[in-house]
Amino acid sequence: MNSALALGIDVGTSGARVVAMAPDFSIVAQASAAMSDFGDDWRDPAVWWQAVEHALDRVLAGIDRTRVRALAVDGTSGTVLPVDRDGAPLAAALMYNDPVGDAAMLAAIKAHAPAESAAHGATSGLAKLMQVQSAAKASHVLHQADWIAGRFSGRFDVSDENNALKTGYDPVARRWPDWIARTGADASLLPQVVPPGTPTGTLTSAVAERFGLPREVVVVSGTTDGCASFLATGATEPGDGVTALGSSLTIKLLSDAPVFAPQYGIYSHRVGSGWLAGGASNTGGKVLAQFFTGDRIAELSETIDPAVSTGLDYYPLLAKGERFPIADPQMQPRLAPRPENDATFLAGMLEGIAGIEALAYARLAELGAPKLRSVRSVGGGAKNPVWRAMRQARLGVPMLAALSEEAAAGTARLALAGGRDAGVF
Repeated sequence: MNSALALGIDVGTSGARVVAMAPDFSIVAQASAAMSDFGDDWRDPAVWWQAVEHALDRVLAGIDRTRVRALAVDGTSGTVLPVDRDGAPLAAALMYNDPVGDAAMLAAIKAHAPAESAAHGATSGLAKLMQVQSAAKASHVLHQADWIAGRFSGRFDVSDENNALKTGYDPVARRWPDWIARTGADASLLPQVVPPGTPTGTLTSAVAERFGLPREVVVVSGTTDGCASFLATGATEPGDGVTALGSSLTIKLLSDAPVFAPQYGIYSHRVGSGWLAGGASNTGGKVLAQFFTGDRIAELSETIDPAVSTGLDYYPLLAKGERFPIADPQMQPRLAPRPENDATFLAGMLEGIAGIEALAYARLAELGAPKLRSVRSVGGGAKNPVWRAMRQARLGVPMLAALSEEAAAGTARLALAGGRDAGVF
């Protein structure tokens, strides 16, 4: 069985990526496809599926497809879609960042949802469910990953604990709570929820024939793109942290207990026997990009000595408002005074973001999460050696290499785990 393979499918904001992984976690093939190649509407589920098909076809062309034993899917957190009993979409999807503007709906959630619930806010999955639940013939409201997985298995009634979190799922009690119905949401539309990595079915005969895959390939419940990115790094022990230095700064820490602190923008996803605690800041690479191109950042970084402090006290934001590790919608950016020297200005911003990262991990520890023991970094900013040195000085822990930065690799690990449970690995 050592020749068996698992497929991880990542459906992101702009495209799909597929990874084929061996049981030793080595990646034997990978490919991607841009959604823009198949249409201009990223809310159209048909575009998602075409991107997945294209990326999967490319991976399967490079491997022996009869070796595939399991697959799993991750998708953007908070993206929802109403479907009929056969899984046919009944409306365009509401994406992860689409806000619900109905004040009465948001007020109903606020009135009934516990403070620690991730269902609060205009972009929550629950608010979106309430907006689309009136779609004619709706059987379920699914998350993006649920629907893609359903295209493989024929099941359009199941989700995972991570994607369900923002729709109001209680990951501690492991059930949909009773208060959801009191908001006016139609609880009958909620899918069954299982832990990530749970076998949920096998390929339909039509899909098996379409891709030339064995009919017995096990479809395994997936996760959100953020959780998948964490799993891809190889972090496995409590106290292992993963910092995503992309357009935003996102922090996740593996914890042996959940941390819910909405006053700091902190929530937890259940993964295996542990929890991923953390949050996302409004700082990050998008602030740097407001002032400098990527090439200019690289050029200026070569002139910065990370051991020499600028003395600047920056909190880099594009506009007022912060989510984590400080939750303050009125918080103002702090980017003054601006020195005449561009390298000093950049260094000050890099120091500021490094300070926010350190505060985030310290905040998690204050609230009961394990003390940080290591950090793995992903995203474009992870490649900047000057920034890395600044961050290590602030954090004071080993900076370990991520095994992979591909969310699809993390999802392939879930497929392997589910496949082992099903006895196919």
